[in-house]
Amino acid sequence: MHIAVGLSGGVDSSTVCHLLKKQGHEITGITMKTWDESYAGQIKGSGCFGLNSLANIADAKKVCDKLKIPHYTIDLSKEFKKHILEYFKNEYAAGRTPNPCVFCNQKIKFDLLMKKANEAGVIFDKFATGHYAKVEYDQSLKRCILKKGIDEKKDQSYFLSMLNQEQLSKLIFPLGSYLKQEVRSIAKEACLPVHDKKESQDFYSGGISDLMDDKAAKGKIVDKQGMTLGYHKGLYSYTIGQRKGLGIAYKHPLYVTGIDKENNRIIAGEKSDLLKKAFYVRDLNWITFDKLHEPLNAKARIRYLHKEAEAMIIPEDNEMVLVKFKEPQSAITPGQIAVFYDGDIVLGAGTIAGTLE
Repeated sequence: MHIAVGLSGGVDSSTVCHLLKKQGHEITGITMKTWDESYAGQIKGSGCFGLNSLANIADAKKVCDKLKIPHYTIDLSKEFKKHILEYFKNEYAAGRTPNPCVFCNQKIKFDLLMKKANEAGVIFDKFATGHYAKVEYDQSLKRCILKKGIDEKKDQSYFLSMLNQEQLSKLIFPLGSYLKQEVRSIAKEACLPVHDKKESQDFYSGGISDLMDDKAAKGKIVDKQGMTLGYHKGLYSYTIGQRKGLGIAYKHPLYVTGIDKENNRIIAGEKSDLLKKAFYVRDLNWITFDKLHEPLNAKARIRYLHKEAEAMIIPEDNEMVLVKFKEPQSAITPGQIAVFYDGDIVLGAGTIAGTLE
């Protein structure tokens, strides 16, 4: 089987190349270039998009040279800017907190990258990456299902939850059955040049202002009664649940409990003010079925590091569901991704639209 591997230049995807080649498959490494030269001098941080982007491409090439497999670099900088950077900026400008990694997987890595690789002459049967997750075909459902990886600390099913059936049918995630420490050991034994490389950063490690086009408009920080407590340095510097950076001396710790885009205000309150039981989710992507017709009990995760909690998912219409937690959860944040689970199976996901008071 000819398998193309999305190669980031990190230890995980590099180990995938090694494992699949060892199994006898024909392997081609594919690395996407996201760096946009127009940001030179503006960007200070690193990550999937940042100053280390070109170095990561070079590391990917070294791995392919070591394994004696072909390597292609696919320039997706224009597409990345259009679909991910613009989304990132627009969401923050609207007072929401985006999740660029989820949408990069949906629109770039598991869509445009694969298509552009085909156009470059790389014809493959399956596409693999170093994600810690599993894809299986369920005969009874006649559908591909997405499952958690066995390493609970590294499971990345959350970031893959917006992939559709066509995408999932083409994918292989070999590391879903491995622990991270095992992957490190395999890479070291194989003498891969990136075996001791540090974990890759998130989307971008620098300040959000680096990526924004407009200078932030300063405004008021108020309590829930509207009383002025202080002043903020721009809405996009804050997210729901944030405690640090408010710069206000107060009788108890203050948290960002709301972002009022219309009036350019940050609403601050006590930790208890962050607790909510119900919220709306839009832009739904169901994996184990096509459409939710009746209320469903599941577990919901409202951000990557959130411990999923029991909830009821209630269909509102074709575009929206109402999610009610059994117990209140902290910092439900508009713009973030809510993912629904049945055990280790991802049922589906969508974007948090807002909370129900």
